[in-house]
Parts: sequence; structure tokens; C-alpha cells
Amino acid sequence: MPGRPHPTRLDEDQIIELVDRYRREGDREAQEQLVTQFRDLVESVAYKFSRGQELYEDLVQVAMIGLLAAIKRYDPEVGRSFESFAVPTIVGEVKRHIRDKTWSVHVPRRIKELGPRIKKAVEQLTINLQRSPLVTEIAEYLEVTPEEILETMEMGRSYQAVSMDSPIESSTEGNPLTLFDLVGAEDEAFEKIDKQLLLEKIFQSLSSREREILELIFFENLSQKQVGDRLGISQMHVSRLQRRALKKLRQTIRMDLSEII
Repeated sequence: MPGRPHPTRLDEDQIIELVDRYRREGDREAQEQLVTQFRDLVESVAYKFSRGQELYEDLVQVAMIGLLAAIKRYDPEVGRSFESFAVPTIVGEVKRHIRDKTWSVHVPRRIKELGPRIKKAVEQLTINLQRSPLVTEIAEYLEVTPEEILETMEMGRSYQAVSMDSPIESSTEGNPLTLFDLVGAEDEAFEKIDKQLLLEKIFQSLSSREREILELIFFENLSQKQVGDRLGISQMHVSRLQRRALKKLRQTIRMDLSEII
């Protein structure tokens, strides 16, 4: 991604004010400020998903659509920071684009939608069973037939047709690597462990009260007022603590955003 001077970082109050101006008045200047503020985030997401699949420039445009959708839909009353709301919105837009636009042959929509569900089911069942699940177990978990599972797995091979001789990247010696060099099964548990270690690391920067507030808001889906009532503090105090906690987390992970996307 080409470098550019970083804009002055806006705090959460300024971001919320710009979002409110755009939603109430259609303020184009406010929209432009928000786009400038989060352009690095948009490009980071696009870069994460562009390797070997889509042209980077195309996915930047798709990710930007996700950012604009997040601006229109964001509600500060829910208690989440704008950035924490925008990331899954942007990633979702990119993933939908990849799912719908990058298959090499026509595939029924139900197959496209079942594929990601199978992947998540395999991850969960592997944890539950402590082994790779059988097709029948995956089918039972998702409440579909084994034939549908097998069909989806087979059709998944048509997601993107790439020659086995296509260069993927360069080795440490500078020689190009092809798909033939990378044949093998990827152990998805490594990625899950990396993410878990990252989360454990960044949560150490929070106080016990800050961790408790984030857990109640993001895992139990309580509003700031409900959290305040449960903890015996004001909603304003909850808002300040949440904002401070999220700022700490962003500072910890901003240097390597791709690890948590």
C-alpha cells in the first residue's frame, strides 16, 4: 500500500459528532473527514483479502462501500466505538463481494452460503470432539444432509481456478513458489491459537473493571445504562471507562490490525 501523510487522529467524541452531522444533515465535509480518518483501516482490510484473489484496488472500493454503510448505520447509543462497529461491517462487505463475485463457475447461492458455515462447524466440532469431525457429524451439527456437505465441499474447489504453476510468492531465497510447492493441509488451529494469544496479551493492558465492562457490553450485549445499573455506577462513567479501554486496545493492536481481522 502506498504511504501517505497520516491525518490528525480524531478522538471518539469528534468521530461521533461527524457521524451525527452526516446522518442528520448529509454533511459531505463530515463524510470526507471520516473517510480520510479511516482510509488506512479500509486499505488494511482490502490488503488482507487481496492476496492471490482480487486486485487490491477493487477491494479498496468494496471496503470503502462498507465504511460508508457503517457511517450510515452506526448508533452511538448502543455503546460500541465507531471503529469496533466499522471493522466487521467492512470485512463483511469484502467477504460478500469475494463470495458472490469470484467463483470460477456458476454455483448455487445455497452452496456459497453453506461453505462458510461448514468451515465454522469443523472448527467448533474439532474443539468439542478433540479430533476431525466426520461428514455425518458436520451434517447433524448444521441440520443438513451429508450429501449437501459433500456437494458443498466438492463445489468449493471451483471457487477460484488457478494454475498449479501460478507463482504465489517468493521464498526466502527469492525463488518463486507455486501451488505445487504448497500442497498440504493448513492447520486452522494455528490461526486460532495466534488470535487467542493476541487477545490475552492485549487484555492484560486493561484493569479488571475495564475488562468487566467490555465483557458485559460485547459478550452479554448490555447497554451502557444496563451495565451502569448492574455495577452501581453512572452511564457516563461506564462510557468513559469503555472509551478508555477501547483506546488501550486500539493502541496495542493498531500496528498489526491484520492479525485480528
